[in-house]
Amino acid sequence: MFTRSIAGLATIVALALAPARADEVKPQTPLSVKGARIISVEEAKGLLDRKAASFFDTRSPLNFGKGHLPGATLIAYKEKSEYVPDFDAKQDSFDIARLPADKGATIVLHSDGPSGWKSYKATVVSVRAGYRNVLWMRDGYSGWTAKGLPVEQ
Repeated sequence: MFTRSIAGLATIVALALAPARADEVKPQTPLSVKGARIISVEEAKGLLDRKAASFFDTRSPLNFGKGHLPGATLIAYKEKSEYVPDFDAKQDSFDIARLPADKGATIVLHSDGPSGWKSYKATVVSVRAGYRNVLWMRDGYSGWTAKGLPVEQ
């Protein structure tokens, strides 16, 4: 009986520690976006403090509700496309009309962090739509909270 319990526990531990299937693992997002600039969490905080940009959170409404940057607007990016730099945006959904009408306005897009493809894709789509001052906070919400910066619920 004891041996079976140990064997069962070993199986559970092995399954918990086993790597996820390849299709469940998101690769890191690219390190650049043509037509946009990646900014650090510190740069984003400075822009927020000076009210020098509009912030857009591309995560799901559920994650946004758990906490978000002060004053950020939710524009959830719904993705079905692959996690590749040349993704097919036609497979996805992003309400670009919710961005400022002024295509010269400074906008900051973010999602979860370096594996947050939603904000990468929203950044690409925004640049393609003609926005000229697109900033991508690649370290995202996880980078923001890791620095102990304020959030809203």
